[in-house]
Amino acid sequence: MAATTPIQPPEDLRYLVIEGVIGVGKTTLARLIAERFGGRLILEEFEENPFLPRFYEDPERWAFHTQLSFLASRFRQQKQLLLRDLFHPFVVSDYAFDKDRIFARINLKGDELQLYETLYTLMEPNVPTPDLIVYLQSTPDRLLENIRKRGRPYEQRIERSYLEALCEAYDHYFFHYTKGPLLIVNAVQIDFVQHPEDLEELIRQILERRRYGGITYFNPRPARTLK
Repeated sequence: MAATTPIQPPEDLRYLVIEGVIGVGKTTLARLIAERFGGRLILEEFEENPFLPRFYEDPERWAFHTQLSFLASRFRQQKQLLLRDLFHPFVVSDYAFDKDRIFARINLKGDELQLYETLYTLMEPNVPTPDLIVYLQSTPDRLLENIRKRGRPYEQRIERSYLEALCEAYDHYFFHYTKGPLLIVNAVQIDFVQHPEDLEELIRQILERRRYGGITYFNPRPARTLK
């Protein structure tokens, strides 16, 4: 693929977040955009969570441990974002701090959920708000296909019912999102890795939509069959 000219990010877009359910491609897109803008990349440290493989083996036993480990890690990263980076004024991340609560409300219950909510409520006011969130929306079938392709052993235990619950929870949260601009993208019909034109169109949408408040949508026309 031929090199493209780096884009200078606009002044009002300094913190961009790519979000979506497991397997939608948010980390890949965040990497591509960071490279395209010459920005700083913040990735979720899921591989450093020692409880995650055990969670997929026995969710009921390990959910609370896994969730608190993620909460601490994400809060530490978010606090670092408050430190000004003169060399990388533009930051793109593959997760929003809010996602932690989405997972907690699916996986925790009772006293564990109440304790989690107490901790989250103390932390949330101290994290930065993204200038724009791009929510990549997909289907459980497409997500399962992507998960199988990338081949992480512990993820192969993920059941379709769990992805369905996540998709529903993500949709509910982001369809009611009010903290700032949000671009919802139908990611089923795009492939920003194999088709550079998809990436360029998505970047164009991001640069255009960031000026609008509230929720906007991008629904690409299916011009081909994705494989």
